[in-house]
Amino acid sequence: MNETWDADEFRRRVQEAVHTFLATQIERLAPLGDEVEPLLRRARESTSGGKRLRAAFCYWGFLAVRPSRSAAEEESLIRAAAALELLQASALVHDDVIDDSDTRRGAPAAHRAFEADHAAAGWPGRSRAYGDAAAVLLGDLLLTWADEMLRTAGFGAAETSAALGVFDHTRSEVVAGQFLDITVQARGAADVEAAMKVVRYKAAKYSVERPLHVGAALAGASPAQIEALSGYGLPVGEAFQLRDDLLGVFGDPSVTGKPAGDDLVEGKRTVLIALALAGSAAADADLLDRSLGQQLRDDEVTRLRTIIASSGAEQQVEKTITELADQGLTALADARASGLLDQRAATTLRALAVAATQRSV
Repeated sequence: MNETWDADEFRRRVQEAVHTFLATQIERLAPLGDEVEPLLRRARESTSGGKRLRAAFCYWGFLAVRPSRSAAEEESLIRAAAALELLQASALVHDDVIDDSDTRRGAPAAHRAFEADHAAAGWPGRSRAYGDAAAVLLGDLLLTWADEMLRTAGFGAAETSAALGVFDHTRSEVVAGQFLDITVQARGAADVEAAMKVVRYKAAKYSVERPLHVGAALAGASPAQIEALSGYGLPVGEAFQLRDDLLGVFGDPSVTGKPAGDDLVEGKRTVLIALALAGSAAADADLLDRSLGQQLRDDEVTRLRTIIASSGAEQQVEKTITELADQGLTALADARASGLLDQRAATTLRALAVAATQRSV
């Protein structure tokens, strides 16, 4: 098959696969009546849009190992890759509840939308509690569907079993990584080592490395090929999350769809914040530390951004992003040169690494 990479067309195909799968699920749940309609509508909303990077890494992880496949296998691969997007949607819904976020991609976060439904209906009880509970259930439903979509993608029993083993590991890492994250926030102390552990297990592995492994497992990858993909995927995934941390403080709200300095308001103690606290004068470090997790005016966000930039933390994180990306690309080039990974797929994986680590949203 032609391996010319059309990212927009790929995103369209993944979206179509997700919506087709959801249509089947919605039909199954029709006997529950109209009262579940908001849950199903939010499921569609939560799985619409996005960069589809996880699906792309899964897809190209497969092609890096087995570039030749039939038209039927191609369709199965798209469905399997799309399952990673249901996992991502589940994680984002839960993450927004945990972080008490108001928005996602420029629209109300799912728990806020459910909260508004409760308030508009004039039901008794606390609208916020209803919104949080409904969003947790939505996230659980999406997580269940992610497993089902991968399991029924259309691959053979051996390939599916191998991919599900990776998928099981992925979900465990995501949950444990999220727990590490909330524990770091609860302690109210940030150090670079702890923050980097959160980067690795909450985001880096499930954003890049594990999607590559899922695709490779479906293609029948050898242990050496899995290891080669890790050499590329883990540092690229860490660079991806560090970029996300920079955008959470310095990103343009009109581009990111999140409020200015959103990570500061949410009190996230990222690598960026750990470096800024360590590199700032005592008074500035104290102000930054006390301000994390507070409601902030625009001028207060600007002041904290200035402290972080002046500390040298922004430049340090940019340097680390470059170093990690270079590490991953070097590992990819070595795997390509040794014949472990397909050359055409490696070319696209290189482009995906650049897109993941140098993005503005």
